[in-house]
Amino acid sequence: MDTPILTDQPRPGVGLIQINRPEKRNALNEAVLKAIVNALMTFAADDAIKVVVLTGDQRAFAAGADVAEMQIKTSIEMLDSPRPAYWNTFQDFPKPLIAAVSGWCLGGGNELAMVCDMIVASETAKFGQPEVGLAIMPGAGGTQRLTRAVGKTLAMEMVLAGRFLSAQEARELRLVNAVFPVELYLEKALGLAEKIASQPPLAVRIAKESILKVFDTSLDEGLAIEKRNYLFLYDSEDKEEGIAAFLEKRSPSWKGR
Repeated sequence: MDTPILTDQPRPGVGLIQINRPEKRNALNEAVLKAIVNALMTFAADDAIKVVVLTGDQRAFAAGADVAEMQIKTSIEMLDSPRPAYWNTFQDFPKPLIAAVSGWCLGGGNELAMVCDMIVASETAKFGQPEVGLAIMPGAGGTQRLTRAVGKTLAMEMVLAGRFLSAQEARELRLVNAVFPVELYLEKALGLAEKIASQPPLAVRIAKESILKVFDTSLDEGLAIEKRNYLFLYDSEDKEEGIAAFLEKRSPSWKGR
């Protein structure tokens, strides 16, 4: 596999990462995960990139982890694997990260989509955590993020009984932001990314950080973080520019500071 991912900059301020294992339905092996991490680190360091879209192809976002690779691993080898560090990079990516999902989004693929900040799906998308059928279980956030997203009882059914969610069910349960025809889902995801990329980047980054604190703080702690971040932005040049542009009825010019 010479090119486990493809990267591009298809819209102003938008980076695109495409998983490129169509013959394996974009199954996630260590080479793919490492390549995604490297691409994210490159985009994180590039001030011209404000938002990143992560996608697969129309048949599959990612149909899970690479089972053939898993078969030869022992628990000790998995413990020493770089995979946990890769997932930490996904979780800690500072810029908005949007998953554009079509077709199969299972196991590690579903975990990868859920670690993103938003999910745009095609009508053919299918979401699931079927690992128990292989006598293992989700290991990259599937039991935790899925339960927070859809609730305990449905998460139990998906993990223990292998139930899949259709794109429309996922939309109704707020697991995904929107559902579009398969020929439009990627363009819609890129359009959402371009809209966010046009916003003041410092405010976007700090607001993302504040939202994510919901999952590991109490309400009082979260409100304190929100207040701190709110006040921090009052010293930014972009705050001065944004208010001036609004009052002068012109388009703002963001500096990201």
